[in-house]
Amino acid sequence: MKINDVLRGKGNQVVTISPEATVTELLALLAEHNVGALVVSPDGSSVAGIVSERDVVRLLNATPEAGQVRVSAIMTSPVHTCGPDDLIDNLMRLMTDQRIRHVPVVVDDRLTGIVSIGDVVKSRIGELEFEKEQLSNYIAG
Repeated sequence: MKINDVLRGKGNQVVTISPEATVTELLALLAEHNVGALVVSPDGSSVAGIVSERDVVRLLNATPEAGQVRVSAIMTSPVHTCGPDDLIDNLMRLMTDQRIRHVPVVVDDRLTGIVSIGDVVKSRIGELEFEKEQLSNYIAG
C-alpha cells in the first residue's frame, strides 16, 4: 500500500500556519480543526516546518508568556516528508525511528497532503481485516 492510497481515503486537506503566527493563534487552529499538528508554511504550499501539541506543551512548561511566542520559535525544521508513491511500510518505519506522528506529503516541493500515525494505523487495520476476510473465504471454500 502507498501513501496515495491513504490520501485517497482521507483527502488532501492540510491546515497550515504562518511562521509569524503566535502560539495563541496556533492553539485556536488546532482546536478549530481538531488536529494535533500543523504544517508551518509562509505561502500555504511550501513546508518550512511542523508544529505539534507536544511543542506547545514543552513551551508552556518553560515560558510564562507562551501565547505571544512566534510559531517559528517552536516549530521543528527541517521536516521529514514523504511522497505519494512511497510505501506505507517505509513511512511506519520512519515514524517509529524518528518518533514523529505527522508527515507532510510533498510533490515537487509543494505540500499535497499530510499523513498522521492514526491514518497509518487505520489503513493497516483495513489491510488486516481484508486479509482475514480473504482467508476466511478461502477456508470456507
